[in-house]
Amino acid sequence: MSQLRARRSRYVLTSRARNTSEAGEGGAGGGTCCWKSRGPGRGYGEAAELRPRTPALQNLPGKGLRKGRVWCPWDSNFSHYRLFQLLGIGRWTNPQYRQFITILEAAHRNQSAENKRQLANYNFDFRSWPVDFHWEEPSSRKGSRGGPSRRGVALLRPEPLHRGTADTLLNRVKKLPCQITSYLVAHTLGRRMLYPGSVYLLQKALMPVLLQGQARLVEECNGRRAKLLACDGNEIDTMFVDRRGTAEPQGQKLVICCEGNAGFYEVGCVSTPLEAGYSVLGWNHPGFAGSTGVPFPQNEANAMDVVVQFAIHRLGFQPQDIIIYAWSIGGFTATWAAMSYPDISAVILDASFDDLVPLALKVMPDSWRGLVTRTVRQHLNLNNAEQLCRYQGPVLLIRRTKDEIITTTVPEDVMSNRGNDLLLKLLQHRYPRVMAEEGLRVVRQWLEASSQLEEASIYSRWEVEEDWCLSVLRSYQAEHGPEFPWSVGEDMSADGRRQLALFLAQKHLHNFEATHCTPLPAPNFQMPWHL
Repeated sequence: MSQLRARRSRYVLTSRARNTSEAGEGGAGGGTCCWKSRGPGRGYGEAAELRPRTPALQNLPGKGLRKGRVWCPWDSNFSHYRLFQLLGIGRWTNPQYRQFITILEAAHRNQSAENKRQLANYNFDFRSWPVDFHWEEPSSRKGSRGGPSRRGVALLRPEPLHRGTADTLLNRVKKLPCQITSYLVAHTLGRRMLYPGSVYLLQKALMPVLLQGQARLVEECNGRRAKLLACDGNEIDTMFVDRRGTAEPQGQKLVICCEGNAGFYEVGCVSTPLEAGYSVLGWNHPGFAGSTGVPFPQNEANAMDVVVQFAIHRLGFQPQDIIIYAWSIGGFTATWAAMSYPDISAVILDASFDDLVPLALKVMPDSWRGLVTRTVRQHLNLNNAEQLCRYQGPVLLIRRTKDEIITTTVPEDVMSNRGNDLLLKLLQHRYPRVMAEEGLRVVRQWLEASSQLEEASIYSRWEVEEDWCLSVLRSYQAEHGPEFPWSVGEDMSADGRRQLALFLAQKHLHNFEATHCTPLPAPNFQMPWHL
């Protein structure tokens, strides 16, 4: 039989937006605009391009060829071609879809407020959304050596596990198998356990809820969505609610929210400051919902950096008007921002912890202790306490007395809550003389209290005089300045140190009788104490 020649055919569905073939989600009669392709090697939102078949058929010996039947390479895919063709025709004959494409192209050409407002009326693949803010956009960063590079912002590096060991070639070779194992564990099991919100199946299951939350923020709160480009190339999905034009005095303050390991701004902790009347900027971790990348500490810090820059240089908030609010694992990016932007007004950490290693050891076998410690320190080092001690401003810690996540034993054991360790490390850094022996001991007793009644009992037992404590601290600040650490309490009696230690602990930590995932009520969202 003579060779059959296939006609060259190419079916392309394109929107011509961002020089890629991306379109909306709905079909000919759909109201949402997003083109999704499940072809091999393509992600969602990319247009399907059907490449021409080979011009000549070849005799391919093998199974399935029956006598008297001609094998056609396009038979098996013809129905798919027709389906794509019909979908394309349906979309281009849909007036709503054509209107969406027009608005999208206009937004790419001119990112005016009106174009962005019209674009926000559509729900489509966020990869087609134009970039609103670039990490290099602030003029102070262009050509600056002190700012972030494309490798990322600066992080505090952990100390070597084995001090005093000579860094010879032989020792490096000996460590290589352990380093490879740690890398593989961190980039496979570890990252997904630490940030389950980056797992595709979980996002797929939560997508209807996320879309509803996003619609609520846009329609009811007049939220403005924006895409930020971080220094590592990741695109960060953000939502800003502006309350500066309202009668609420809190609206002049911006609260940047840092979500937990399975939290999204659409349904996360942004609701608490919103109900309290503040302006709010929420963002999703790299790899969460519309944000790209993977949530490793370096990528997290890079994302937080561009979010803070966006708040200052595009939204117009001064650092003194910015409050960082974090829930759970969001404490890492919050403390990094506080360390890197010392002029930030305040930091509020809800259900957070001091260090990841104890929590990681809790959920892994004891025989894996060395591997877990090494993996966390090298690849997943969330050193919240170390970063927080570099910040000089007001801090408030919220401890959940029934927390089942950041306790290392059982939820009822409040002394195993790693929020206690975060408080102790902060106070020991800021007030080392007060937190020596007697002060440390009495604060530990106070932390054992699991109810407000027990707290008040310990507080009254030591007869804490708040006016005296305030006068001592104000006198020291007036004489020596606000810079921490302070040497106050150096020449003080043991009873005076106890009073001062309890006073400071009570001002820096508030209890909330709830589990880890219970939303924080707006009345509990209070500004940190300061002199």
